[in-house]
Parts: sequence; C-alpha cells; structure tokens
Amino acid sequence: MDRVTVRWIAANRPDLREVAMAPLPEASQRLLQRAAAPAGWWLESRVTGSLHGVRHGMRTAALAALLARDAGMDEAETGDLVVAAAVHDCRRVHDQDDRGHGARASSWLAQNADAVWRHFDLTATTARMSRAAVAVRLHDVPYTSFSAADEADYAKAEQLCDMVKAADALDRYRLPKLSWWPDAEHVRVGSFERFRAAAFDLVVRSENAQLDGLGSAEAVGVALREKGLLS
Repeated sequence: MDRVTVRWIAANRPDLREVAMAPLPEASQRLLQRAAAPAGWWLESRVTGSLHGVRHGMRTAALAALLARDAGMDEAETGDLVVAAAVHDCRRVHDQDDRGHGARASSWLAQNADAVWRHFDLTATTARMSRAAVAVRLHDVPYTSFSAADEADYAKAEQLCDMVKAADALDRYRLPKLSWWPDAEHVRVGSFERFRAAAFDLVVRSENAQLDGLGSAEAVGVALREKGLLS
C-alpha cells in the first residue's frame, strides 16, 4: 500500500450509509487487542505487511466482531469467529490468486489450536477448533464451487463460515480496483450492507496510520478507536 493508492481509495468512496457504532463488548475488545497474528504464525514473512497481512487480518477480525454482535452471537461463538478471522490468511505465499491458502491455514490452525486459542486467552475444545478450521478452509472457496464434502463441512459450521466470508469481503475496499470491492452477491449475511461504511473507513484510516509510521497492529488500533469500536 502506498499514498497514491490510499488517496485513490478515499477519492472513490461510494455513497455509503453511515451507521452509528457503539463500542464493542469488552470481551470482543480484549480479543481484538490480541488479533495481530504473531510473526511465527505466518508461512511467509513478506506477507505480514502485504494486502493479506496483519492489517487485513485485524480488520477482518474487527468486522467479524461487528457482525457477531449484530447477529446476537454469544461470547464463545464470537471468540471462535474472531480467531478464525484473524488467522484466515496466515498461510498465504503471495497476494495473487493463491489457491488452497484457506486449506493450508485450516490445517495449520488444527495443528496449533491450543497455542492459538491460548494466545487469545481462550480454551480450545475439539468442537470449537473443528468449526473454526472449517470456516478458515472454506473462506476462499466460493459457495458456487462447494463440493459435496465442502457442503457437508459447511453444514457443521454454517454461521461461522458465513461470518468469516462476509468479514473478509467487507475488507476488500483495500484493493486497488473498483470491481474487486465488496459485493453482497457473494455473501450470505443479511447485515453485510450495514457495515460497508465502517469497513471503508477502517481501511483508509489504518492504511494512512501505517504510512505515517505506525506498526500494523498500532495502525489498526488507531482506526478502531477513531471509529469508536475500542474504548
């Protein structure tokens, strides 16, 4: 990301409906303060600062927390959702069409579940880990491309899958092409439209903060506080 790209994104802001944002629940705020995936979790260190790196993971986690609150998900479900959102791209090898990165991240998450949930001050159970791993695996598989096995897995973690896909899609305002921006036709979360403005502002504010010299975690934290999501 560079200044020219961020200015282009800001200049092309769609006519988005502003929705007042109250601070997230304390439990979600604690999760987001841990949502910057540590360096050792990434398959390729060069990805950490890229379009699919730490800032994207943190914004996706924050948007997932917003969707979770709107849907009335409980604290445990929200925790699993934020975990899945934070790590969904951690096994990418580049920013292009990296087929299979969801499956790689899912396998990694399953193998490192105890450490990951511990990082978020949560307790991993087989059921929680399994559902989160399914959501991570399927996040880069379009619904229209689901195989029979995908459909069977999806049925076990439907809401979690839908939420990760929707949060990931909302952060597409970071991409430098209008046709790549969020499209509700590819998601199954009814409240998707309500959070477009928040998603757009998080991209612009966090990317500018990073360009001003802040680290990725700090930059996203600034954006979340400016939007009133963190107290």
